[in-house]
Amino acid sequence: MATDDSRLLMLVDDEPAQARVISSLANREGWRSLVVESCEAALETLKSADGLDVDTILIDGRVPGENSCEFIRQVKVEKPDASVIMLTASTSPLLAVEAMRAGANDYVIKPVAPERLSVALKGTTRLAAAVRDELQPLSEKLSPILEFDAMVGTDTHFRTALAKAATAARGHGHVLVEGESGTGKEMLMQAIQHSSSRAKAPTRLVNCEGLPHNTLESMLFGHEKGAFAGAFDRQEGALAACDTGTLLLDGIDTLERDIQERLAEVLESGIVRPTGAAHGFKIDVRIIAASDRPLAYQVEDGHFSPELYEKLSATRIILPPLRERPGDIPALTRYFLSEIGEIEGLSKHSIADSGLSLLEAYDWPGNVRQLQTVLFRACVHEQREALTAHSFPHLNELLGDADRGESRARGLGVLLYEDDGNIRALEDIEADIIRLAIGHYRGKMTEVARRLGIGRSTLYRKLNELGIDNAA
Repeated sequence: MATDDSRLLMLVDDEPAQARVISSLANREGWRSLVVESCEAALETLKSADGLDVDTILIDGRVPGENSCEFIRQVKVEKPDASVIMLTASTSPLLAVEAMRAGANDYVIKPVAPERLSVALKGTTRLAAAVRDELQPLSEKLSPILEFDAMVGTDTHFRTALAKAATAARGHGHVLVEGESGTGKEMLMQAIQHSSSRAKAPTRLVNCEGLPHNTLESMLFGHEKGAFAGAFDRQEGALAACDTGTLLLDGIDTLERDIQERLAEVLESGIVRPTGAAHGFKIDVRIIAASDRPLAYQVEDGHFSPELYEKLSATRIILPPLRERPGDIPALTRYFLSEIGEIEGLSKHSIADSGLSLLEAYDWPGNVRQLQTVLFRACVHEQREALTAHSFPHLNELLGDADRGESRARGLGVLLYEDDGNIRALEDIEADIIRLAIGHYRGKMTEVARRLGIGRSTLYRKLNELGIDNAA
């Protein structure tokens, strides 16, 4: 039930049935809903509603139509502190880019998935206001990586996890992947399945978090017609649908205890019985599960079934958080910028040293997914080719005056960009390279000239022209 101090969602929607569904879903998350059927009514309400504190505005894109971006801008003028979520039937990344440039924080694709709406609404709470623009789940706009060799990172613990996952992919047992939110657990689960002998067999991904108990129970085990009030038709569960294949369970640590025990029984016996069915039937399904929390501790505290944990943890893979693999930030940044540059409506971006230093100074509570989202948002709004520290205003605000040091990834120590994002003058870059070479080869000018591919006389001429002391 919503409370008097619950957050207020304005829904701009002219489809009553859809509005009722979204309002009901929002109410489960603790939101009150206010439905308006037109853009004019929405703007008028925002202008005139004394004391009406709208936290989030969810706009069905079909209401403003081609004027969606202009309407978003008008909404942000009237209510600059409110979050805006775009609801659309289009899967085009271009729409997301245009909506975000206009001021939207996120967009949700119709038909609305309950768990997706839940994530979008949680990302707009006032408690998350300081970081909400950095934590939106925009990573889904990019194609998932499904090959182990394509996963970016040289950190020892990360590579160990990948090696263990690659070995697990060749096996047939259940797998448990643990790690903080945003570390890439879903991506790793997909990679294991994609590389397994069951790759072409039925597969389904179920996100357990945020789903009502009855919904999740039917989704996993299925139910017969008339099994309970509202069961108007028979529903096949994911376990049965994935017979001979793989069921990916994300957020398994959020399952309620009775569902945990029922799932443990299925894995023990190999028999699933839908709710309301007189008999069960044999299945052969592999479970790849993911948990944000270490399940061993959950078992100790009595919050997780020991039997289910025993079944799942024969192969247990732990993905390290990004703060424990900071050396991978430069490579991840380059990879994500390359991928983002391929999205319709966006251009290729590089990153200046000031921007990379800022990324390396942050501790990334949202991990790799948050880094990807931050870069996506910066690319949407940055008009210049190079991202600088100024391209990440929210990170600047969060870090304040913290000492950011120097980037660990300056490579050879030669900066290509000024802090304002413009390319440095060629002679300045050339002078830095020559100074670096002189220092690297300890003043051995013959070796310096040879490595730079120029003659000694040319090197000395450049030293003179650029005002470089050969004792640098």
